[in-house]
Amino acid sequence: MSTKIHLAADERGRPLRLLLTAGQVNDVTQAPALLHGFRPRWVLADKGYDSRALVAAIESLGAQAVIPPRRCQRPRPFDARRYRMRNAIERCFGRLKQWRRLATRYDRKACHFMAFLCLAAFLIWNP
Repeated sequence: MSTKIHLAADERGRPLRLLLTAGQVNDVTQAPALLHGFRPRWVLADKGYDSRALVAAIESLGAQAVIPPRRCQRPRPFDARRYRMRNAIERCFGRLKQWRRLATRYDRKACHFMAFLCLAAFLIWNP
């Protein structure tokens, strides 16, 4: 069975929260769990996280949603300049995938995969 990593990262590309789900789970369903307990000023995410409910939840936190709208949604404005900072998340994924064990998903059990993912995240914080 495939797995999917959901990740919250800071502006320096360091992982703050990691969630592991089955591969067919939609990204937007995991967003409330990723945001729980945080007080961000901006939430940057890709089109997979675009939903009116999530944007409303982000705004209720007092943050600004910087999520480009999907083509099937009604157009809404977003800060394209600030959206470029989303590459910090992609860099974080890139750093995690430097470990071959994570990139090729050697671990069959999700708990073993998550344990090594946490170890890799720790090493990103403490180089």
